[in-house]
Parts: sequence; structure tokens; C-alpha cells
Amino acid sequence: MEQRCATPSEAEVRLLREKARHIRLETIRLIEIAKVGHYSSVFSCAEIFAALYYGVMRLRRGDPRWPDRDRFLMGKGHAAVGLFPVLADQGFFDPALLDGYTRLGSPLGDHPDMSKVPGVDFSSGSIGHALSNGVGMALGGRMNRRDFSVFVMLGDGEMQEGQVWEAALFAAHHRLSRLIAIVDRNGYQLDGKVDDVMGVESLREKWQAFGWEVHEVDGHDPAALTALLRRLRADEARDRPACVIARTVKGKGVSFMETEPGWHLGYLAPQDAQAAIDEIMSREI
Repeated sequence: MEQRCATPSEAEVRLLREKARHIRLETIRLIEIAKVGHYSSVFSCAEIFAALYYGVMRLRRGDPRWPDRDRFLMGKGHAAVGLFPVLADQGFFDPALLDGYTRLGSPLGDHPDMSKVPGVDFSSGSIGHALSNGVGMALGGRMNRRDFSVFVMLGDGEMQEGQVWEAALFAAHHRLSRLIAIVDRNGYQLDGKVDDVMGVESLREKWQAFGWEVHEVDGHDPAALTALLRRLRADEARDRPACVIARTVKGKGVSFMETEPGWHLGYLAPQDAQAAIDEIMSREI
């Protein structure tokens, strides 16, 4: 495994911020094509996408099937509109495909399909299944002596799914140290506040009780987030899976969307889209 300084440089942090901005802007552009989409769900994890794909994961540009690549799965598959521009930027498919997002015949739909989209490691959208599949990949990598890590991003509302905890038990029992879960703890789900629908706290103690090493981080701080994920990926002494609870804000970057549950699924009228773009562009990189 290649060695990389855990603490990202100032230039790296600037790049990560630029990529997170690009993810937000492309999300607005692509949803304009579809006329409906999950803006705020992407905005809470834009820095997570950026950190993983530009600062942490081992990938080979233009080769989405490289056997030793790191794997990424996300339970909150409705955030795929923010992932697709990243995969195109990695050279996994022609960026021109983005212009046909959700149109008839396009491989790019509202949720990711691994059979159609190069670079997608798991077809998600049915909440609760991603961690189980990540467990299988991590176990398969060990059995086949492959040198890759598996990252699984989960929504905090997804913590209400029993299958998540069955997978967590299995991973800890089999000491899958190359498995890293990231909980996008933005506090909201489709029906409102997560803890009003069904309380999930204390997440730290829950994951620890299931046998995982647990860390918490500001999910919008690319320097801290990248440094933590790099350390976890490089830690060959750890003998159990790790969970990162990323404290985030749903709709982060657009003030009228932040913590407003109605934007879980919606559409920006042209004047509102421009206001969102202006606000995103006004934030310092």
C-alpha cells in the first residue's frame, strides 16, 4: 500500500474544496435536466465525496474495473446525482453522458446502477443493504488476498434499518479491518428529523458496542475529514472495522436549504437555482 502524508497540504485542501463546490454546482445543473432531485442530500456529503475520490481512495484513472481499486458503496443512493460528476471526472465514463442525466436511454438515473455506470460498485437506493454488500466485498478481498479497502457511506436515517446492525455484527466478528463505514449524520430524513422519526443516538456508543472503532469528525472540514480517513485506511495494526460519524448539515452551502426537510426532494425554479449558484460561488475556497 502506498504511503501518503495523513495531513493534507494547503494545496490539497484547496483542491478538495474546489471539488466539493463542483459537486454542488453539477448537482444543480443535472437536476435542472431531470426537473426533480435530491439537492440537500448531496450537499451534506459533498465534502465526503471529494475527500474520498480526490484525497483518500486508491484508484486508477480511467480504469473503473482495476481489481485492486478501493471500493465505495453508499446506502443513500438518492445522492448519486452528486457522485456521477465525480466518476466522470475520474475518467470512468465520458462526461458528455452527464448532459443526458435521467433521459430515456441514459445509464445515469436517480439512483446508481452498477450494471450500467462504470465506477459504481453497488446499485443502491433500497436503504439498508450497502453495509452488507460492503462486508461481502471486504471479506472477499481478504479471501482473495487483494489489497483494497472498502468505504461505505450511510445516511443517519439508515441507522433505523435492522440489516445495518446485522452487517455491523458480522463485520466486527470477522475483524474486517479494511472496512470503513461513514455515517452522514445530517440529522434529517425524508419524513423530518431523524430523531423525531426514530431516535438513533448515541451512535458512537452503539457502533462501539457492536465492536467497531469509532471516530467523529466535521463532515464539512476537508482537511480533518481527509486526514482521518487517510489514517484509518493506512492503519494496518487495527484489527476491527472502523466507523466515522461525519457531523454534517443537510443542504450545506445553500442557506435556504439548510436543515429544511422539504428540500430532501425538490426542484429549483430558475431564479432560485441562480440564487443557490451565486451563494455557492460566493463562499471562499
